[in-house]
Amino acid sequence: MGDDSEWMKLPVDQKCEHKLWKARLSGYEEALKIFQKIKDEKSPEWSKFLGLIKKLVTDSNAVVQLKGLEAALVYVENAHVAGKTTGEVVSGVVSKVFNQPKAKAKELGIEICLMYIEIEKGEAVQEELLKGLDNKNPKIVVACIETLRKALSEFGSKIILLKPIIKVLPKLFESREKAVRDEAKLIAVEIYRWIRDALRPPLQNINSVQLKELEEEWVKLPTGAPKPSRFLRSQQELEAKLEQQQSAGGDAEGGGDDGDEVPQIDAYELLEAVEILSKLPKDFYDKIEAKKWQERKEALEAVEVLVKNPKLEAGDYADLVKALKKVVGKDTNVMLVALAAKCLTGLAVGLRKKFGQYAGHVVPTILEKFKEKKPQVVQALQEAIDAIFLTTTLQNISEDVLAVMDNKNPTIKQQTSLFIARSFRHCTASTLPKSLLKPFCAALLKHINDSAPEVRDAAFEALGTALKVVGEKAVNPFLADVDKLKLDKIKECSEKVELVHGKKAGLAADKKESKPVPGRTATSGAAGDKDTKDISAPKPGPLKKAPTTKAGGPPKKGKPAAPGGTGSTGTKNKKGPETKEIVEPELSIEVCEEKASAVLPATCIQLLDSSNWKERLACMEEFQKAVELMDRTEMPCQALVRMLAKKPGWKETNFQVMQMKLHIVALIAQKGNFSKTSAQIVLDGLVDKIGDVKCGNNAKEAMTAIAEACMLPWTAEQVMSMAFSQKNPKNQSETLNWLSNAIKEFGFSGLNVKAFISNVKTALAATNPAVRTSAITLLGVMYLYVGPSLRMFFEDEKPALLSQIDAEFEKMQGQSPPAPTRGISKHSISGTDEGEDGDEPDEVGTDVVDLLPRTEISDKITSELVSKISDKNWKIRKEGLDEVAGIINEAKFIQPNIGELPTALKGRLNDSNKILVQQTLNILQQLAVAMGPNIKQHVKNLGIPIITVLGDSKNNVRAAALATVNAWAEQTGMKEWLEGEDLSEELKKENPFLRQELLGWLAEKLPTLRSTPTDLILCVPHLYSCLEDRNGDVRKKAQDALPFFMMHLGYEKMAKATGKLKPTSKDQVLAMLEKAKANMPAKPAASAKASSKPMGGSAPAKFQPSSAPVEDSVSSTVEPKPDPKKAKALGVSSKAKSAQGKKVPSKTSLKEDEDKSGPIFIVVPNGKEQRMKDEKGLKVLKWNFTTPRDEYIEQLKTQMSSCVAKWLQDEMFHSDFQHHNKALAVMVDHLESEKEGVIGCLDLILKWLTLRFFDTNTSVLMKALEYLKLLFTLLSEEEYHLTENEASSFIPYLILKVGEPKDVIRKDVRAILNRMCLVYPASKMFPFIMEGTKSKNSKQRAECLEELGCLVESYGMNVCQPTPGKALKEIAIHIGDRDNAVRNAALNTIVTVYNVHGDQVFKLIGTLSEKDMSMLEERIKRSAKRPSAAPIKQVEEKPPRTQSINSNANMLRKGPAEDMSSKLNQARSMSGHPEAAQMVRREFQLDLDEIENDNGTVRCEMPELVQHKLDDIFEPVLIPEPKIRAVSPHFDDMHSNTASTINFIISQVASGDINTSIQALTQIDEVLRQEDKAEAMSGHIDQFLIATFMQLRLIYNTHMADEKLEKDEIIKLYSCIIGNMISLFQIESLAREASTGVLKDLMHGLITLMLDSRIEDLEEGQQVIRSVNLLVVKVLEKSDQTNILSALLVLLQDSLLATASSPKFSELVMKCLWRMVRLLPDTINSINLDRILLDIHIFMKVFPKEKLKQCKSEFPIRTLKTLLHTLCKLKGPKILDHLTMIDNKNESELEAHLCRMMKHSMDQTGSKSDKETEKGASRIDEKSSKAKVNDFLAEIFKKIGSKENTKEGLAELYEYKKKYSDADIEPFLKNSSQFFQSYVERGLRVIEMEREGKGRIPASTGNTNGEEVGPSVYLERLKILRQRCGLDNTKDERPPLTSLLSKPAVPPVASSTDMLHSKLSQLRESREQHQHSDLDSNQTHSSGSVTTSSSSTANIDDLKKRLERIKSSRK
Repeated sequence: MGDDSEWMKLPVDQKCEHKLWKARLSGYEEALKIFQKIKDEKSPEWSKFLGLIKKLVTDSNAVVQLKGLEAALVYVENAHVAGKTTGEVVSGVVSKVFNQPKAKAKELGIEICLMYIEIEKGEAVQEELLKGLDNKNPKIVVACIETLRKALSEFGSKIILLKPIIKVLPKLFESREKAVRDEAKLIAVEIYRWIRDALRPPLQNINSVQLKELEEEWVKLPTGAPKPSRFLRSQQELEAKLEQQQSAGGDAEGGGDDGDEVPQIDAYELLEAVEILSKLPKDFYDKIEAKKWQERKEALEAVEVLVKNPKLEAGDYADLVKALKKVVGKDTNVMLVALAAKCLTGLAVGLRKKFGQYAGHVVPTILEKFKEKKPQVVQALQEAIDAIFLTTTLQNISEDVLAVMDNKNPTIKQQTSLFIARSFRHCTASTLPKSLLKPFCAALLKHINDSAPEVRDAAFEALGTALKVVGEKAVNPFLADVDKLKLDKIKECSEKVELVHGKKAGLAADKKESKPVPGRTATSGAAGDKDTKDISAPKPGPLKKAPTTKAGGPPKKGKPAAPGGTGSTGTKNKKGPETKEIVEPELSIEVCEEKASAVLPATCIQLLDSSNWKERLACMEEFQKAVELMDRTEMPCQALVRMLAKKPGWKETNFQVMQMKLHIVALIAQKGNFSKTSAQIVLDGLVDKIGDVKCGNNAKEAMTAIAEACMLPWTAEQVMSMAFSQKNPKNQSETLNWLSNAIKEFGFSGLNVKAFISNVKTALAATNPAVRTSAITLLGVMYLYVGPSLRMFFEDEKPALLSQIDAEFEKMQGQSPPAPTRGISKHSISGTDEGEDGDEPDEVGTDVVDLLPRTEISDKITSELVSKISDKNWKIRKEGLDEVAGIINEAKFIQPNIGELPTALKGRLNDSNKILVQQTLNILQQLAVAMGPNIKQHVKNLGIPIITVLGDSKNNVRAAALATVNAWAEQTGMKEWLEGEDLSEELKKENPFLRQELLGWLAEKLPTLRSTPTDLILCVPHLYSCLEDRNGDVRKKAQDALPFFMMHLGYEKMAKATGKLKPTSKDQVLAMLEKAKANMPAKPAASAKASSKPMGGSAPAKFQPSSAPVEDSVSSTVEPKPDPKKAKALGVSSKAKSAQGKKVPSKTSLKEDEDKSGPIFIVVPNGKEQRMKDEKGLKVLKWNFTTPRDEYIEQLKTQMSSCVAKWLQDEMFHSDFQHHNKALAVMVDHLESEKEGVIGCLDLILKWLTLRFFDTNTSVLMKALEYLKLLFTLLSEEEYHLTENEASSFIPYLILKVGEPKDVIRKDVRAILNRMCLVYPASKMFPFIMEGTKSKNSKQRAECLEELGCLVESYGMNVCQPTPGKALKEIAIHIGDRDNAVRNAALNTIVTVYNVHGDQVFKLIGTLSEKDMSMLEERIKRSAKRPSAAPIKQVEEKPPRTQSINSNANMLRKGPAEDMSSKLNQARSMSGHPEAAQMVRREFQLDLDEIENDNGTVRCEMPELVQHKLDDIFEPVLIPEPKIRAVSPHFDDMHSNTASTINFIISQVASGDINTSIQALTQIDEVLRQEDKAEAMSGHIDQFLIATFMQLRLIYNTHMADEKLEKDEIIKLYSCIIGNMISLFQIESLAREASTGVLKDLMHGLITLMLDSRIEDLEEGQQVIRSVNLLVVKVLEKSDQTNILSALLVLLQDSLLATASSPKFSELVMKCLWRMVRLLPDTINSINLDRILLDIHIFMKVFPKEKLKQCKSEFPIRTLKTLLHTLCKLKGPKILDHLTMIDNKNESELEAHLCRMMKHSMDQTGSKSDKETEKGASRIDEKSSKAKVNDFLAEIFKKIGSKENTKEGLAELYEYKKKYSDADIEPFLKNSSQFFQSYVERGLRVIEMEREGKGRIPASTGNTNGEEVGPSVYLERLKILRQRCGLDNTKDERPPLTSLLSKPAVPPVASSTDMLHSKLSQLRESREQHQHSDLDSNQTHSSGSVTTSSSSTANIDDLKKRLERIKSSRK
């Protein structure tokens, strides 16, 4: 027992693996208990036992094994991971359990296997069990069979695959073990239960006794369809349903299942294919040709034996079929004919679809052989042709069958009709479309009138079958002329017919028949849909007279298949054969006179032939009146027109009478029942008069009326033949013109194109140019309907004429045919049916292709030619191919019969000589075009071999093969290619080229298909192997094709197909499938009607491509127009489209339009960032190429799929440019509405646009550039900043387009480049453009150089990258360029630099050749003389740069300058100082819009200056009085230099680049710190503050959110900004220049910063917030008090209004206001009270008292009261005089409030009220800030205690003490040391002394390290700045003027959050400008700028004043 106790302590898993059986038993028992306890199937506990399960079932101890099996069963049943163990466990069960003697073990083993099947592992289990059947131990074999039987019995044949089991059955029946044989018998019975007779053929060879036993057992089986009794986990709900049904006693499910189960197994599928070609007798081909019939018989008998095999392996049977065909066709021995027919039957049955390629050769031969009378021959031939029919489609053999129908032999006719009848039985409504039914019906109708009764009967049977298959509605149009007896006979036959597909087809047809009648709505539903597609399109003709008596004309007798005749009956009205057109016998003249006299006045008839024209005219007037009053039914049309034709008839000489006559003809045609008989009487006369100048129009009207009555097709044909049978060219040209218009009015339906074309050809050959022109116009109109194929008829015309025709076609391209306006109205009531409409394009399409005169070339394909093509000598082979090409070229259009040519060409496709392979491919391409859709029948024998060529190693051969395959597919549609196993066999070949080309081709074609044959599934296993191919390209193509396979097959089928893969492969493939599922496109539904047709083979695919480009333009142009007839019938509007093969707006397309209404860009969070990461990590290709390769396009497509609407993506990547235009139009429409989406996908949009730059189509390019202009405008408005990735993948390609030959494109590109500078720094643009100067295209070089010049001009030298020197050297190289334009551009650019930079340019460009240098110098001299450099333009003029932007941007908002000038004018008109406004020039203004839009660009407008050497002016010694030349207009350049430098530096403050900004701030700080230079900043304060708060906003919104940025950088930037501000606001004169709007924004920025919690979290954040506190105090104290008070009031108002604003924000604003209130006693005299009161008035207007009281906090109302109280106290009653600026005082309570206060204060003594006010003002403050005071002081002392901040701390303490003189700092000092106390006191004293003595405290935050930041370049520039600034500190006049101007010029409220009140404050600013401008200047001067400079400076100042005066007076 000692041992026991040891293992008892072990954990379960170790027990289970213990060597002691007891331990294991105990372990298994415990494991079983654990398994039973785990409730959650997904619990992680299960995974711990994964490794154990196999041990559980394979234990060596039988007792233990039983327990193990129990545990394993529970595990498999409950664990979700159990599936992973399937293979090993089941193989363990088979080998170790099934051989156990204990029955219990076996039972558990079987149960485990079944459980695995239940958890979806059926295939793996079956695989292991089948392996078990090979085991030597019979026990195991028996158990395996039993398990399979049980599995089949329980799960059914859908889950258990029968084919592999049936394969091994015969072997099991041969087993020596009886037990095995018995078990085999049981499973055979079980299989039979599921698949019935399909099991017989595979078992036909087993022992006859066994077979007999089986037969006996099979008979006993119940006949009902079996049902599974057990279900997979995924089908458990189904099981529940089944149980419910059974309990309810219902058996509905059974019926449904039956339909599914029975046809599922085809015996053929279960058979093994037998290879017979190698088994043919060696001498077969000799014997079959032998003269003795016995030898031929032997040969045939040998074949007969071989073809008895029910399934044959695919191979090349061409020779064998050819030999058998020869016997059938030519052998004289009828017995051998029958034998050969049997052999063909065997081949067809054994090969099935694989025989299809030979069907076309054999069918005509068999049909013609039906002339044999012997029954056994006829029967053999019937069997053969029926078997062959099943291998192909009716469409493919229709040509051959129809050809035989005209045979004179009645037996042949009879048998062919019977064959057609049998064939029809196999068809359904969808496989027997109208286009196919039409020719068959036409041929059969001839037969029902045949003299031989058997022929008639056969035809009746065939027509009856057709009627049964597709329903009466579809067939009736073709039976219009059949008399009632025959029609009844057809119907009788129809009732007897039994269809192969059961009754379904018939029922569907009947259903459909009744459907469209009642509601006349568009048919819907599966049945209807199919049907409507196949029904005859409503010809405008036949239904024309529906509402009256009868309808349209019958088919013309002689031409039953002629297009004009086909759709000529109105079956729509359901009148069947009675709905005939008006047929009228020709009446004699006497009868006519009699009838006419009955309805016309007697005088009228007498005067008809009067010799006096006036009498004739009077007669005509009476005639007309009589006709107008006549009733339709009573009008004898023929009699009346005969009267009109009576002498003089159409020879009438008086034009008035003639006009009346023609008008009457039109009236009669419109009002009466006008027949063709009547029409023929008048048409000749009308044609004769159509060319008449006076009567021509009336003749045309009459013709149109007749066309409306008798159908245009008929009328047109008559008119054309009459016109061209006479000589008058005028008549001919006018007839053609009339026809052109008529076609537009009536539509094209039913017209006999062929007849027209011959007439048009005659017209084209006419000598009269007018006739030729009219003919070409008519062709243009026809082109609208017919499409490009029309040109084929005229290819042999003279080149000059052909070019005119082409030009006309070109004009029509892209236009859509107009909706027919005539010919519908009369019959639209009968309600055209949408489905029928849908077929109309097909109608025209089919007709045109049918019309092409096709040549029979089979006689030219001689045996010599074929042998030439197969010759050993390649030269002779080439000759043969050349001949073939010649034959096809000459014939143009050929018939499908091409004899032996296919076999010969097929041999050449694998020719060793690649040139011949290419030539063959070219011939096959020609062949496709020449044969048209009939090429279908050659797909299997010629098309598939072309696909094999795709595996060629040579690129050009592959390309040629692909082109050929595409040419074929265009004609045939894809169905033929995808049917059968051929394609999957090709994909199976392990040739990487073949695989990638074929997959690429499928990926292109599959998405366009609406449905595919089921055989597509056969390609899937090979697709999976391609996904793991060694070749990367193959893998890529396979992945691309995956979603399209899934689109047709569905995810489930695809996932199921992975079952056969290895586990590792399977996981990978499944992952790919999941990914593909997400990208799976929807099936193309909209154009279903058009596109699926050719696939079905009914319409020629030829018309598909031609109409594709136009398709969209149609839908876009036609659909939006409201169609007046929409209400009547949906189909009407679509007529226009349908008439030419365009898509019909069926319901599906409407649905699609709805889909298009959503957003086109889907915002994917972090999508763009992820794409950039991928590109950086090289996971995807970097967007860098010379021309875009396919992989780039595919990559972009994939990336776009997640964020661009599917339909838009289809447009964007369409092969046709018109779709790109459409996509761009949509993108333009959605630009404004989807800003976020556009920005989210910007990188992809730009990449897609770069692809468009490589297109050759100008219209796309223009549209793309138009879009880009709008896009960059939007981006700049949104303050977007292009990322590096976006820029680098777009700019280089845009620059390529700058060299376009078209001027308009170049302009656009330049405009876009200009706009880009607003969203991407110019300095970064520079290198890209520099790269563009290296192009080979001289235009591009020149334009790039010009652009560089513009950049330097606009942004200064700083844009030159990497350094100005290097850049200029590069530019200077181009001075020596060959091209004149490039030289000029280079020179101009350098001159521009010279204008900005002076003589330094020569140093920078280095050495130039003498010639270049002299050119440059000459150019510089010339530019100096130009007047443009002289006085700078007035403010109103836009700077050149802005102009160029504006001129090109038709949608861009006002240019910044324009904006400014309008504001200036406004300010000027309101202020009293007009001359002041003109003094500050444009260059000195800060371009606020530009800076707003540009976060990172160094942007500053540089003036064009003439450089004068003014150094001598700067030297004090040289300025005695004679220096008068200083007054020259250029003197001011000195200022502009300093000003523009400061402008430039300020613009850098707002830069997106932190370092640039810090450097700029450092430079400004340098200036501000030196008192003598600080004045230079005057006039730039607003500008500087705007740049600063923009930078604050940028940090807040962008930098802080950027994880990549070091936060230390940001703190550093904050320190610089705050330090700068403190420096600035310590200089009072400068601080006061800040305007209201700017102060408002600045305060907004600073308060937002104080509240930014992100800053508080940073290490030095607290320090920053403290500094901001100090700064705010400075701003409040030092700014212009009016401006700051006004700003705070507006800010408070905005913050209270804004819902997003935090209460904390408003609180801080109010605290600032309290501080201001406290300062009021000192500042009240300097405040413009009128303006403050205006602000308070506006505030109270927005927030009346009630509204204020509703605020959560009481502070706002108290703040306002305190402010007003203080003002009242300080000003007394005078305050009421300061309400001057308020226009309407009643709008707010201000005046009333002030009056109340005054009254109140009068009642009390002054001293009291004084105290009150003091208390009132401070009470609130104390209340709210007592707690803060201690914190604040603690902070200050903390600072003093720290080494770094001690000075700042002392300064703050000093400030604090000064403001709160009563503040108690004792508590903080008493705890510290004596030394510290004295240090603090001493520090405070020093500060006091400094302050009194106007000393300055250098700001201690952030700019101590200024010098280190700036590199040497900046230091150099600073020196220059200092020199210049030294003389610039006493600008007496300028500060006020500049500040005056800069206020209105800069939008007063520029912050992005406060747009609400921008307009208001702007207005206020300008209105009050004049009232405080003087104050402003006084204040500025009151501080007094210290004039410490020498006399020279004073002199300059003097000069300056004079200069200003001169300037202003001049202006």
